[in-house]
Amino acid sequence: MLADEYLQYDLVVCTKNGNWVHPNNFRRAFKVTVQQLGIPEIRLHDLRHTHATFLMANKVNPKIIQERLGHKNVTVTLNTYSHVLPSMQLEAAGTFDELFKSSDHSGDQ
Repeated sequence: MLADEYLQYDLVVCTKNGNWVHPNNFRRAFKVTVQQLGIPEIRLHDLRHTHATFLMANKVNPKIIQERLGHKNVTVTLNTYSHVLPSMQLEAAGTFDELFKSSDHSGDQ
């Protein structure tokens, strides 16, 4: 029975018995899977960037993204994914403008 032989290393990707998978083997299997699915050629690392970019674009707190990616500090995360920030800056300015317009200006009469 495999349960007696299973190595509990708490890995995200592992072999049937719980052991680590060599990165080259995982990369090779990923490439084959991408080809079999007929999707555009992407690197495994591209999924990491896509994940972070989607989170950033959907206003997830950068500190959470930093922790998910394992960056030492949030500055690394913000510098790496700053390409998402220009549209977020415009949206923030628009939100502030709307908040300012909708505030009570009854004392201005």
